[in-house]
Amino acid sequence: MSTSPAEVRRMLHTYGRQLTSAKRLARFRRAMMPSGDQDRINISREARRRELVQRISQEIIENLIVNGSHSPVIGEILDQLETEAGSRVMLDYPLDGGDVRLLLETKAGPRELTGDEKNRILKRLWEITLAKVDDTML
Repeated sequence: MSTSPAEVRRMLHTYGRQLTSAKRLARFRRAMMPSGDQDRINISREARRRELVQRISQEIIENLIVNGSHSPVIGEILDQLETEAGSRVMLDYPLDGGDVRLLLETKAGPRELTGDEKNRILKRLWEITLAKVDDTML
């Protein structure tokens, strides 16, 4: 397929206009920004990383509780939690929209955790998840 010189010129002219428009838009945006760097909020690299780790950890815990999905990372988190708890930990999210239930497997059958014990396990689940996500991120 061959193109005529007129088509090439028209294409280059169009690209030139787009480039000029982009430059104008960039100048306009710079002019509209507040003057001075004091108005800009610069988040340090560590703070951005910490925020990202927390968001990913929250998604992992939501997937674990709501969907019950088990990826290799979730498996490692649950293994560590169960090792620390001394037995299998099951998370149950009732369909009626109630609060998440934590069940600990015992010889007599599953036992629901409540109060401080439940809060301690959930807090530990959060800490393990944060550490695991932080370790696996580049």
